[in-house]
Amino acid sequence: MAKAALQTVDRALQLLEILAEHPRGMQPKEIEECLELNKVTVHRLLATLENRGFIERIGNGYVIGLKIVELSSMKLSNVELKTEAAPYLRELVNKLGLPVQMAILEGSQAVFIDKIESINSFRMYSQIGKRIPVYACGVGKILLMQKTDEEIRKWLDGVEFNQFTSKTLQDVETLLKAIREGRKKGYAVDNEEHEEGIYCVAVPIYDYTGKVIAAISVADTSKQFIKGTNKQIDLIKQTAKQISKRLGYLE
Repeated sequence: MAKAALQTVDRALQLLEILAEHPRGMQPKEIEECLELNKVTVHRLLATLENRGFIERIGNGYVIGLKIVELSSMKLSNVELKTEAAPYLRELVNKLGLPVQMAILEGSQAVFIDKIESINSFRMYSQIGKRIPVYACGVGKILLMQKTDEEIRKWLDGVEFNQFTSKTLQDVETLLKAIREGRKKGYAVDNEEHEEGIYCVAVPIYDYTGKVIAAISVADTSKQFIKGTNKQIDLIKQTAKQISKRLGYLE
């Protein structure tokens, strides 16, 4: 059963590769001949991929769908984001002597796509690719900040709020309160909500459309770090503005 499933996935990927080489589209008969598959199998593959938006029907033929473009754009955007942000993040680490991370939103989780540590600072239990529930980190609050309260409730409908520390937020309404506070201040905090003894300040990164596409976070072991306005927080916010500007954002 597993072998058959893998074979089906492999055939679907072959089909996408073939269509990518024929931007004007291909007829089902042509696809059958290229893949050396029967009509029924090709029809099932086409129907499944079309239903998911990976291919589109034009007349009697098929072309690559917008879903492929969407996924490719997301990948390219992350590559561009990391490239543009890197020098500013390194500069921030050098100035603060604290670890800096950058995350994007995937479902109900914040995914860290970059991390730079200072040689002289403490080591955080995190790595590139690590996922943290949005309710348990400062970047999570930032990544949700442009959504309305009702959208956030729907976004997190069915999500179980697991407790990582004694200070992890336990419900959507408490999270919404923290997000509202973040909107007012222009930054959000993590008050030991994911790791004991770790305090974080997170700020948004905007793209050219004004959409929050990522968040950067700086961590410290001092609770004073997240209290009120200070030069460190101002510097973090300024760094995010510089990165956003590089991505075409105009205030």
